[in-house]
Amino acid sequence: MTDTVSLLVAVPAAILGAAGFGMSSAAQQRATHEVPVAPTLSPRLLVELARHPWWLLGLGTTVLALAMQLVALAFGPLTIVQPLLVTGCVFAGVFAALLHHRAPDRWVVGGGLLTAAGLAGFLLLARPVAAGPNAEHLDVTDNPTFLVTLVVVLAGCLVWAGVSTHPSRVLALALGTGILFGVTAALMKAVTTAVRGGAGELFTTPALYAACVIGPMGFLLSQNTFQQGRLVSPSVAVITTADPIVAVFAGIAWLGESIDTSWPLLVGQIVSGVVVLAGIASVTLRSTILLRRGTAPEDAAAWEARDP
Repeated sequence: MTDTVSLLVAVPAAILGAAGFGMSSAAQQRATHEVPVAPTLSPRLLVELARHPWWLLGLGTTVLALAMQLVALAFGPLTIVQPLLVTGCVFAGVFAALLHHRAPDRWVVGGGLLTAAGLAGFLLLARPVAAGPNAEHLDVTDNPTFLVTLVVVLAGCLVWAGVSTHPSRVLALALGTGILFGVTAALMKAVTTAVRGGAGELFTTPALYAACVIGPMGFLLSQNTFQQGRLVSPSVAVITTADPIVAVFAGIAWLGESIDTSWPLLVGQIVSGVVVLAGIASVTLRSTILLRRGTAPEDAAAWEARDP
């Protein structure tokens, strides 16, 4: 019963967090297109954005969404909370349309429903189990292979984004952002678990200080991603896909969480994951088509003004 009550709190909080992140992404993407382009991970971008009302609105929404995510992580396992945040992609597409006084496209809505169906299937089949009482003692050296993989992929994304002029550089930035967000979520989970042992445990938890470094880096990289991408939906699609994947594996590798990996259920989880990706692809591809037609839900006017 306790687990059921916890999920009744965690799931709605995670969905509200996803909605908040979707809205903030749409607002921040609009703002980043109205300030000078800044180098990757340059704090100068934040200085420029701090004077923009749309960005400040997005920042406030991000704080509220982060609070909802913390509530969700305090009551539910990382392997449930982070996959629910995938719906942020759908919310971002809808809010982007509304910001520009357009009705949400039916393909975007359909993609959202497909994503929700895939998530529901995954959660029913994965049967996530929360970590044990030692979760606050997160130790990334417990699985060095996973840590090295993350570092290598993140470094590759940043290098490619720095040297390439190909449109895929934006997707590399989005992937890097998703990795940092996923790791931050694992750190936040460790912090929320440590707090249960008393407020005095909070400031003795290394995960808190690591989150204070990695979290802002991810946020800054997300702003670079929004600024250098023409549409918000593809970028958010990559971020919201990479984030839960990294978070779920981090929960398993570092926090002692687990999912049911028996073959029949594992196959079902993979199929559910494909359904989620199909839903996200629907949103992304439809946004691209609308951009080509000149009826995209995002503000393409700023980009047209930049093109020589």
